Amino acid sequence: QMQLVESGGGLVQAGASLRLSCSASGQTSTDYAMGWFRQAPGKEREFVAAVNWNGYSKYYTESVRGRFTISRDNAKNTGYLQMNSLKPEDTAVYYCAASSTEAHSSWYLVRPDIKNYDYWGQGTQVAVSS
Repeated sequence: QMQLVESGGGLVQAGASLRLSCSASGQTSTDYAMGWFRQAPGKEREFVAAVNWNGYSKYYTESVRGRFTISRDNAKNTGYLQMNSLKPEDTAVYYCAASSTEAHSSWYLVRPDIKNYDYWGQGTQVAVSS
């Protein structure tokens, strides 16, 4: 059973940067995609970014493309979400998640699907003030 633990959230001003980390444990393989999702108060959880098993394929939702960068270090069993030029609308609880179904996806034709993500962290709060 995989466990995921996020860290790195906080309160920042608009325009600032944060780097979220997601530490994975309890698994013996790296054959999974890692995704970041977020949920703002009163809203549904939404996809932010995903990276495939070897880190070569990545996909971003349009609102963060060019500002956020997803990556992973399989030697450390850790994924990252570098968030630059943060905006107040980025305020949410951020969750990392893992998917074996999308491990080898390139997402050229089909975007990531939250239903494919089996393991979830507890979330880390990101708050951006204007």
